[in-house]
Amino acid sequence: MPPGAASGARPGAQSGAQPGVQPGVPEPANPRRAEILGAAAELFARRGYHGASIGDLGRAVGLTGPALYRHFSGKDAVLAEMLLDISERLRAEGVRRAAAPDAAQALDSLLRGHIAFALDNPALITIHERELDNVPEPERHRIRRLQRAYVEEWVAVLRRLRPGTPDDRTRAAVHACFGLLNSTPRSAAGLDRSAMGDLLHAMARSALDAAL
Repeated sequence: MPPGAASGARPGAQSGAQPGVQPGVPEPANPRRAEILGAAAELFARRGYHGASIGDLGRAVGLTGPALYRHFSGKDAVLAEMLLDISERLRAEGVRRAAAPDAAQALDSLLRGHIAFALDNPALITIHERELDNVPEPERHRIRRLQRAYVEEWVAVLRRLRPGTPDDRTRAAVHACFGLLNSTPRSAAGLDRSAMGDLLHAMARSALDAAL
């Protein structure tokens, strides 16, 4: 996922939700692993990666620490799969949404998909912002590559809408837009999910229109 925002609980967030699960994005294939990843997202966001042990994670899903090793080789593997999983699924969903034949419709679909992710997964946004450097280098490289590919889906759609805008400016505008959308861990308190989604959509679309 593109760079996220700081941590913080908010009304309407799905406590204990599986990481990255949202309308239009396929759920992980292994429900037990998805349950562990969801619990780890909540723990890592609340306590920090170094503040949550394998034992803490096992207790959160009803397993002993040693039993958890049947599913993951260690805490770093949990963190890596968590961020790889959502990066892969966001990218795949970005490809699907960007393929709409009408560019304005494609942009609207990309915005709504990312807003759904940001509203439903504040813990993952927090973890990405704070803990990506704790992911082992090979997986971290894959995560960044997937994130760049996701950004390029947005750039391609905006290129169709604003063909005269230099790609460097368009790419910078997309990153800035993600900064706005990924502010949900600290910005979404006080509004219900629907109202916050509409606000984020209006602000992001206005910002992109003004920039490009």
